Amino acid sequence: MDIKPIRTDADYRAALSEIENLMMAEVGSPEGEKLDLLATLVEAYESKNFPMDLPDPVEAIKFEMDRKGLTAKDLEPMIGKRNRVYEILNHKRSLTLKMIWNLHEGLGIPAESLIKPLRAHT
Repeated sequence: MDIKPIRTDADYRAALSEIENLMMAEVGSPEGEKLDLLATLVEAYESKNFPMDLPDPVEAIKFEMDRKGLTAKDLEPMIGKRNRVYEILNHKRSLTLKMIWNLHEGLGIPAESLIKPLRAHT
């Protein structure tokens, strides 16, 4: 098995090509083990070179609302009265720690996404 660290874009592309060739490898076989190792190396390279930024907290809430078919009224138990919900959804008010916890527990939104500072909206 000839595996080396992924340090350049060419190494990355070669690893992706090899992964594509090994996609049907059986688990536990030498090819399957090579696939596991290459996938781990690619994941490490991507996290270092293509970091994904967490979404804006309000966008994360709106995404979950859309995904689950929720309305502002459905958020009242987690945020407060309807006017407070709209203040949050319109970037007029920041989330409190209690709201963050309630949204995390109630909607399953990662807390990391909810504690990110709100970006300025104009």
